Amino acid sequence: MLGLPKSTEFNKRIPKQKFYENITVTPAMKKAFVEQIRIIYWRNKIAATTLNLAAGEQVTEIEVFEVRLSAPDLDESVLRQIDREIPYHILFLLEYEGRYRAAIGYKEAAAGKTAFKVDRYYYTDWLEESEFPVHLDGLLLDAVYENFVRQIAGTALGSDESATLKESVENQKQREQLEKQIAALEAKIRKEKQPKKKFELVQELKNLKRKRK
Repeated sequence: MLGLPKSTEFNKRIPKQKFYENITVTPAMKKAFVEQIRIIYWRNKIAATTLNLAAGEQVTEIEVFEVRLSAPDLDESVLRQIDREIPYHILFLLEYEGRYRAAIGYKEAAAGKTAFKVDRYYYTDWLEESEFPVHLDGLLLDAVYENFVRQIAGTALGSDESATLKESVENQKQREQLEKQIAALEAKIRKEKQPKKKFELVQELKNLKRKRK
């Protein structure tokens, strides 16, 4: 599906209970694994040892996991749990009834390079295999990972080509926060009865909208 060379193929089935046997997993998390996931395959290992790529400063391997679902909706906490258990970056291929959706977390080293925290996840739409927009691009693993995130996130990360991936993610957060403030202020304006106060709120709204441009 991704057009990856045979040298990257791993094709190992992973028992899903591996990810919820941990005593810290909540009953709700275990239920999500049991009810929402049918099978997990470790399909590919993208690394300097499997491809003619150089290891990156932040990314040493990218694993490709195919997750076959029992229903089209998957609790994101399931992806987070898998990402916590695997000390590498992961590209998820979610499959349901023959259609696929890519998912990837913006994952940063939390303590050294053995622990990671996932900031947020990005998804493609559900697509036919032939329509899949995700492909390997880059000579360094850092670049390959960044391109995977940008391909999957699409327009969500903005159009500033000079921004680093981290900057793009932070800018997206700021845009989202600004949109929440605008929506809250618009609701407040609709409820406000006093003309003077309403005028002040409208001016505040205009200032927020200027920042959005």
